[in-house]
Amino acid sequence: MTGAKSIEALGVVFTAGILAGTAVSAGAAGILAAGLLPLLTLPILLRERLRRMADGPAVSIVLLSFLLLGFFCAVLRSLPVMESPSAIRIFAMNAADALRARIDAFPFASDTTAPLLKAFLTADRSGLPAQTVGLFRASGASHLLALSGLHMGIIYLLFDKLMSPWGNSQATSIIRLMLFGLGGAFFTLMTGAGPSIVRAYLFILIRELLQLLHRPVKSSRVLCLALLVQLVLDPSVIRSVGFQLSYLAMAGIFILYPVLEAWYPSGGRWNPLRRIWRGAALTVSCQLFTAPLSWHYFHSFPRHFLLTNLLAIPLTTGLLSSAVTMLLLDALHLCPSFLISLVDKLCSLLLWVLEVIATM
Repeated sequence: MTGAKSIEALGVVFTAGILAGTAVSAGAAGILAAGLLPLLTLPILLRERLRRMADGPAVSIVLLSFLLLGFFCAVLRSLPVMESPSAIRIFAMNAADALRARIDAFPFASDTTAPLLKAFLTADRSGLPAQTVGLFRASGASHLLALSGLHMGIIYLLFDKLMSPWGNSQATSIIRLMLFGLGGAFFTLMTGAGPSIVRAYLFILIRELLQLLHRPVKSSRVLCLALLVQLVLDPSVIRSVGFQLSYLAMAGIFILYPVLEAWYPSGGRWNPLRRIWRGAALTVSCQLFTAPLSWHYFHSFPRHFLLTNLLAIPLTTGLLSSAVTMLLLDALHLCPSFLISLVDKLCSLLLWVLEVIATM
């Protein structure tokens, strides 16, 4: 039953079931959910027969079960429920408010630095001037304002560097996984648990778990497993544009990026031109896979997307790394004034670069 054990296959058929289930009206959802539940128990009741069955029929039954499971999750989610914020979510929301207040307390020279940092770190764009939001849109950098894998990846890299002095023993790896699991989940809740940030959190967490268990870490399988988990947690997220664009961008990275990156001739260990090529290949891979959907929803295409990403992403990485470091040192009452000034200047430089690109 090797085909049924493929995460890619299970993820695809489960997603297809979710898509089919979202098309069902709310009125019929309860009847369909009740009717599907007995069918979903059959693979468990008949597991001994499935083990003895030939691979072809057994795989088909397992894949069909995941298709029906996706359909069941989607129709079940459409049923009306009474929801109230959990204690953890309320605590995360209060922490986000405290973080925004702390950012506002820094003596930045520029009026746009604090609102931009709050947008990058807490997903709160309410304080951003309309002119600044328009600047990101006109330069093709709107994706930088939406918390995504870039923001979670930067925070994870900083976390990894902080943990590096602890070594790579089994005990350290377990502690690191637990700390990132708790901290990453809290940051995800604090920023509103948008589809892109949830995808990035699940991807990193699953990859770390597989490495800890000494299992093969194949990026496409990790992505499909993250997709499976995210849809189980919230089947309705499949309607989200951010969710769709996020997974399409990752598909472009895994499918097209290795091909484009390999076109560059092999050279020394450190080559600035190769780094630029990798950045360009990564940008083109994401853009080609997301462009059709972006055009469908927004009827626009960023003309200078390559230049924007080559310049803005490194600046954003430096800005976020410096800002997180500043906040951590400030919590310890050790934040130097030059670091606050550096964050301020990086923010102004990022906006200046976007302004130049927007006027081209």
